Amino acid sequence: MGIKVEKEADSVKGAIRTENERLILSAAEQVFAEMGFKGATTAEIARRAKVPKANLHYYFSTKEDLYRILMERLIAIWMNAASTLDETDDPVAALSGYIGAKMDLARQYPYGSKIFASEIMRGAPLIQGYIENTMIPWLDHHSVVIRGWIAEGKLRPIEPKYLFFMIWAATQHYADFSVQIELLNDGRALSDKQFAMAKAQVITTIMNGVLPDGKA
Repeated sequence: MGIKVEKEADSVKGAIRTENERLILSAAEQVFAEMGFKGATTAEIARRAKVPKANLHYYFSTKEDLYRILMERLIAIWMNAASTLDETDDPVAALSGYIGAKMDLARQYPYGSKIFASEIMRGAPLIQGYIENTMIPWLDHHSVVIRGWIAEGKLRPIEPKYLFFMIWAATQHYADFSVQIELLNDGRALSDKQFAMAKAQVITTIMNGVLPDGKA
């Protein structure tokens, strides 16, 4: 009986921890995006997360730790979006799926994308090591996949790295430059219909440029 009670208590504690971490990370994403790393404070993050500052530091010892965890989580989500490249031998399905997923993530994590862009423009002082240790192997692996499709005649002879750079630029634009998009869209964020059209156009435009016959 005692063991069961202990397990239930541990389960409750685990759920509370998970929820608190979610609240803190969500608040941190907004604060870092709005104020930058230097301007952001753990006090403001705790206030927005509606948790005591002491609780924030219980889960994340420093602002730097919180920032790195937030960035590493986002990069991992972005990299996982390319799972279609390993799941099918059809480059149309694989690349279309990846581009579409990256567009959706730009809408789902707009603040995170802005933080990443700011970090890169500052020279990646806090996450350079993580990028080198994770994104470079990721890029090397998926470049091999692209070159395989090129060798089979399924894609034009392109440089895989530049293709990925283009995909990232086109998709993350919808997060990083959302204010510009709103200003040029009669002062309104893209509706679901407009975003779906934008996503379809990005996919078609990129695919038309890489397929041998130029038709996606």
